[in-house]
Amino acid sequence: MSGEKYRLSFPTRRGDAAAVRPSFPVVGNRSKREYDFVQVIRRLALTVLVVAALAPALRGDAARPVLVQPGVTVAGIPVGGMSNEQAQAALGPAFAKPVRLVYGDRHWKLHPARFGARVTIADGVLQALEAQAGAAVPLVPAVNKQAVRRFVNALDKRISVPAVDAELRGLKGLRPQFTKETAGVSVLRELTVRRIVRALQSPHVRRIRVAVKPVAPARTVAKFGPVIVIRHGVNQLRYYRAARLLRTFGVATGQSIYPTPTGTFSIVDMQLNPWWLPPDSAWAKGEKPIPPGPGNPLGTRWMGLSAPGVGIHGTPDEASIGYSASHGCIRMHIPDAEWLFHHVKLGTPVVITDA
Repeated sequence: MSGEKYRLSFPTRRGDAAAVRPSFPVVGNRSKREYDFVQVIRRLALTVLVVAALAPALRGDAARPVLVQPGVTVAGIPVGGMSNEQAQAALGPAFAKPVRLVYGDRHWKLHPARFGARVTIADGVLQALEAQAGAAVPLVPAVNKQAVRRFVNALDKRISVPAVDAELRGLKGLRPQFTKETAGVSVLRELTVRRIVRALQSPHVRRIRVAVKPVAPARTVAKFGPVIVIRHGVNQLRYYRAARLLRTFGVATGQSIYPTPTGTFSIVDMQLNPWWLPPDSAWAKGEKPIPPGPGNPLGTRWMGLSAPGVGIHGTPDEASIGYSASHGCIRMHIPDAEWLFHHVKLGTPVVITDA
């Protein structure tokens, strides 16, 4: 049958391997149906290969990310096992946190940007990605130290307080009374600047203290030093060390026509073997200066007071002691004046009272 399309072949005996199979028109050495089947298999195999190759991409992990080696730190912050993005996300906030500056119960928040703090985190992460396991990668921000100094100088004006010395307040009875001394405080500016800069450069230091030092008063009540009380009414000089009376001396004070002024004064001039110079006063008109020596009206020591023209001094006129006989000054026996001269100093307070 030359026109039939199919030809069937049957096994001729049991066990024959041949099976019923269709017969197709022959194309070359193969039938067309066999050719199409082979092409389909080839396309299917190619598709499977392409899908297999693209499968990671379809899952979202086309390329394995490069990770930092285990144990690596950047500026002390662990970034081991992190990707570039993860490491930058961990480092950024650490450097952006403000520093808390504390003094007593006061505090200030120091934001890094205020002091020009700049850090290139990407560079630090790049070094971390290239580092060996366990490496410590440094990353130090740049800080504007002049901006820090300006801040500390302003802080100094708000915190620093000078010490206050004890002062003579007056007399209670005849005993000196004093105001209480108070200690001061001073900001250690350069040390505070260094602390702030170090904190701004480290993501681990976020609380620091203002560096200060106490300032002791130069003069306390307990160690006030000498005080002189002159009793005009009884012509007596009392020498105190703070509030403790140590010596009393007889003196001569001013005549009623040339009274010794009353009030609180201080010693402003001390002369050993002084010259006597005529004062600008009617009683000294025509007098000549007298050099040091036995006849000098000032004796051998002069302790000038802040009251103009008035001082404590020795006198060769021994008989005047105990009387109101001077032209306003306080006269002493020469040995007494010499003792007093060596137990006072410039600034020693002198209280003159009518008592």
